[in-house]
Amino acid sequence: MYNQRFPDIKPYLKTHSLMPENQETPIAFIKKDIVENPLFYRRNHFPYPMLSSSFYWLPINGAVKEPKLFSMQELIQFPAKKLKVVLECAGDKRSFFEPKVYGEQWGNGGISQGYWKGVPLKALLEQTGLKDDAKEVIVEGYDYGKQPGIDGIHRFARSLPLEKALHPDTIIAYEYNHQPIPFKHGYPLRLIVPGWYAMASVKWVRQITVIDSHFNGPFQSIDYVYYPHKDNNNDSFPVTNINVNSTIQKPNNMQILNAGRHTIKGIAWTGKGTIQRVEISTDNGQTWSYATIKSDHRSQYEWVSWSYEWVVSEKGEYTIMSKATDSYHQTQPMSPFWNRKGYGYNAADCIRVKVE
Repeated sequence: MYNQRFPDIKPYLKTHSLMPENQETPIAFIKKDIVENPLFYRRNHFPYPMLSSSFYWLPINGAVKEPKLFSMQELIQFPAKKLKVVLECAGDKRSFFEPKVYGEQWGNGGISQGYWKGVPLKALLEQTGLKDDAKEVIVEGYDYGKQPGIDGIHRFARSLPLEKALHPDTIIAYEYNHQPIPFKHGYPLRLIVPGWYAMASVKWVRQITVIDSHFNGPFQSIDYVYYPHKDNNNDSFPVTNINVNSTIQKPNNMQILNAGRHTIKGIAWTGKGTIQRVEISTDNGQTWSYATIKSDHRSQYEWVSWSYEWVVSEKGEYTIMSKATDSYHQTQPMSPFWNRKGYGYNAADCIRVKVE
């Protein structure tokens, strides 16, 4: 009835900042397993880059036998790979941490997915040839600026260990959902690293450099590091694989419901393997039941949609929870792994509703 009365009303991104632009996907309104460009979350450290015609050439240099400069025309001639991939901000759900942590206070919308098409990075590196002492591959974007807590001006750059860089599903993408990548999501070239948090999927790729040492750029050695202690850097380790996770999309948190039958719906995803089961509790975690997973959505790298039919007759307040388990037997914990920068939140999802 609501949509019939107001047919032009559409969901929109939730804004955290505009300079740089950081906006999250309205995940409760995503009905399909593909997120279209207008609702794909936006995560930036700096203002959008000013691109010149030189962007259409991709240099690969460093610890390689034959440095190369690839044109866009050359790139699209390589055998292409198309993958449906979840991209999740490492700070997704940061606002749920207790005690609170500083940073963009993302809710549950720092996540989107769609089809990415491009050329495997491995194929390009094979064209250059790797020297025997090659260890990591740095991918640098055109975006740059100053970052709080980091001295100086830096370009956004990340490295991959050789094993991950040579994985056949690590691609230099030039299409998203069968169209050129939108500018705000990395046009014309974006690295896509399936299974890793999206900081690894560098946008607006400027150049690729193979190195024979460990990369210590600030977005790898300072940011995107788990710091388990509030007052020191002991026991720190890098952010890489996406943690197993789930989100309840329906009903909404703090929604008032009538007694009767309700469908609890949501998504679940993981960085390694596939989702094997999703469990639902309607009594604050005291008892759990299995949700139904859509059978056609169990391929690697994408989220699965799930649902659970809940019949409630008694009035009152209820805490609904969801937790997913993947093929590596990783299950969402009841409490998150607290860390100072607020990365990788994956505690069992939790909402509250009132039945009248």
